[in-house]
Amino acid sequence: MSQLSSNLFISIKHLIDNAKTSLVRNINTTMLLTYFEIGKIIVENEQGGKDRAEYAKETLKNLSKQLTKEFGRGYSVDNLQWMRKFYLTFQNRITENYETAFRISSEDSNYESVSRNSIFSLSWSHYIQLMKIENEEERNFYEIEASQNSWSVRELTRQYSSAIYERLVLSRDKEGVKQLALKGQIVEKPIDVLKSHYVLEFLDLKEDNRYSESDLETEIINKLEHFMLELGKGFLFEGRQRRFTFEGDSFFVDLVFYNRLLKCFVLLDLKIGKLTHQDIGQMQMYVNYYDRKIKLEDENPTIGIILCKEENKTVIEFTLPENNKTIFAKEYKSILPSKEELKRQIN
Repeated sequence: MSQLSSNLFISIKHLIDNAKTSLVRNINTTMLLTYFEIGKIIVENEQGGKDRAEYAKETLKNLSKQLTKEFGRGYSVDNLQWMRKFYLTFQNRITENYETAFRISSEDSNYESVSRNSIFSLSWSHYIQLMKIENEEERNFYEIEASQNSWSVRELTRQYSSAIYERLVLSRDKEGVKQLALKGQIVEKPIDVLKSHYVLEFLDLKEDNRYSESDLETEIINKLEHFMLELGKGFLFEGRQRRFTFEGDSFFVDLVFYNRLLKCFVLLDLKIGKLTHQDIGQMQMYVNYYDRKIKLEDENPTIGIILCKEENKTVIEFTLPENNKTIFAKEYKSILPSKEELKRQIN
């Protein structure tokens, strides 16, 4: 195939791929807005004077039979109940500016498109998971993050189970918490990438500590994709056991990442025990070396994160300067946290 033919093929393939993606997105949006309208009609019917539980249950049962007979699968009683909740959960999102992004006309059955993709950007399965979250700010956060990071339903469920929202809230001030619900996780400064602790349940580590730091590092490398999702936005893997030598002594950084949003190196040191001041001093040396020998002039200062089994807040307080913005110690957990316990800490 000639270069011209190859370029022609690539250009047309790109166009077709984009068209297919757009078509799928539009079909998904149309379906979601239809479900929203169905939920609205069900709720309005309930408010017509017969809002009795038994009546509503029987109505949905009959409606399900009729819709299934006419249109096939997708209209079970359970799904109709989710559509009802979909409307009740997100009804305030359809503002006067949209009215109902797709207005179904009883006269001609046409849809009127108004800002269609700005309302619901995820799949129906995503929204079923989101509707299980009662707190509106928390639900908004997960919706934004799932959309921005293209989380699968499985990844959304995992992130919720790992309490990423609560862990981010615990590492932010009031204004930062407010921004989480409005914009999701925005990464502009080092503290923005930090969580109160990190959950590594996907490594299947034993709680009895019968593993070495080398074992921990190897398991992280084996599950690198999972680990980078846990780290958060913007991380690129640079390498493991990066060596540097001076005056005959060699030193090794366990894991080196680069964060493209912060434009800086992020060094990770793994500790399976309680944090010591020697650990902090070692990380300070690593950070200093990268700042003075590795990073470019237009890059930001290196960040060092010590991932340890147990923090020592007093050691951290008196070892690091008060204006420290580059070195952090965070605990890792080998099991999923209790969301209830984290919520108690927040409150």
